[in-house]
Amino acid sequence: MKTHDLHPAPGSVTRKTRVGRGIAAGKGKTAGRGTKGQRSRAGASIPAWFEGGQTPLHIRIPKLRGFKNINDVQYEVVNVGAISAAIEAGKLESDGKAPVTVNTDTLKQAGLVRRDRLPLKVLGMGEVSVKLFVLADAFTKSAREKIEAAGGTAQVIEIPSESLPALGVEAPEAAPAKPARAPKAPKAKPEPDAEPADEAPAAGTPAAEAAAEEPVADVEPEAAEAEAPADEADATADNG
Repeated sequence: MKTHDLHPAPGSVTRKTRVGRGIAAGKGKTAGRGTKGQRSRAGASIPAWFEGGQTPLHIRIPKLRGFKNINDVQYEVVNVGAISAAIEAGKLESDGKAPVTVNTDTLKQAGLVRRDRLPLKVLGMGEVSVKLFVLADAFTKSAREKIEAAGGTAQVIEIPSESLPALGVEAPEAAPAKPARAPKAPKAKPEPDAEPADEAPAAGTPAAEAAAEEPVADVEPEAAEAEAPADEADATADNG
């Protein structure tokens, strides 16, 4: 095979349509744009969502106002008055002595709640005439007060924040706490040194010139006496 034998696949390349070249070419006269109208003129640019001037779809449809709170919790609610009415009607078991146990399962069997997959919240509308032991995920202040005033208990279901060991497995002992370290004593600041000696004045300054003009002090007498015997010894050695 040679380079002049290479050709594109059949149908992959088409020639550009030449418009406005006479009626015999197939795209002459109106060049495929139709007879009249907005699109037959040059410079026509219509957006895809334009509907000919009628009210667009995005304006015709209703809008959802507000917003949905992502932290909102939906509860299955029941009033304490409804619980008391269900006990009086015999829908909830009661022996007349022990407090009546009320939870999601018993309320669903009594027909007071429909869904047991949602958390249960007890509201305070109505009156409580019997002792109740209520297990729920949340209570209103009035519901708790009415249940406790009748001698009952309002118990909130608590979800453990940490994983619990399996049944029959002892929980690992907690590591002993490390003793607290005593605070470090503050480092003593070094005492400031004695006043620095006077530095020699820089050369070329008036202070340096004044020091040079001062007469040199005589040698101390003790030093002069120490040097005299050495000079005499040198003279004796030369004469010998």
